[in-house]
Amino acid sequence: MRTWARLGRPPAPAAEGYARARLPRGRTPWREARYCVVDLELSGLDPKTGEIISFGAVPIDGGVIGVGRSLYGLARPTRPLKQASVVVHHIRSIDLDGAPRLDDAIAPLLGAMAGRVLIAHSASVERTFLGAALRRQGVRLREPVLDTALLGRLLLVERGEAPPRPVSLGQLAAALGLPEHRPHHALSDALTTAQVFLAIASHLDKHRPETVGSLARAASRLENARHYSPRRPGA
Repeated sequence: MRTWARLGRPPAPAAEGYARARLPRGRTPWREARYCVVDLELSGLDPKTGEIISFGAVPIDGGVIGVGRSLYGLARPTRPLKQASVVVHHIRSIDLDGAPRLDDAIAPLLGAMAGRVLIAHSASVERTFLGAALRRQGVRLREPVLDTALLGRLLLVERGEAPPRPVSLGQLAAALGLPEHRPHHALSDALTTAQVFLAIASHLDKHRPETVGSLARAASRLENARHYSPRRPGA
């Protein structure tokens, strides 16, 4: 049964392509899969009142970041922005006056995500807010969603380190010797997340061949790792 049939209404045009696109299978070697790294900036973290006000999307193909095909968009919220959120992401109400509402602004993002495995840092945020936005389009957020926060913790544990919980994108980038691009800017954070993902997957792949499915099981692998002695570098 099609996703939109379960939701009881037909999808918006851009959403139909997203729902129909074939995703990489779980057994696909991770370097052969196509990914879309997404970051959102929000007016607030409460799903009842917070809204997506900007998004960044960066494609990865064959283990290479497609910077030139990156996507950035703004969305005009239905409620006034609070000063606390402006301090974080530096997006003002005046910056959003000419932007479309999210239900229209999201169409290019759906195109960017179609046929690709979604990657996000601390992906519960993207799951919550993108999930709600996609339901309004008549489709569901597709699985798997890879979480660099979980993957980063897994890598640090396997290195014999004690990772902080939670581990921020900046902390993870620093631990991997990578630059952190402009924090709290959706496109910059998406680019940082893409670089972090490639570094983590490459390191993990040295010890065992990684697939889309094995990376998607990061949470259970991390839990299992707690019951064994950490793997030391070079082991």
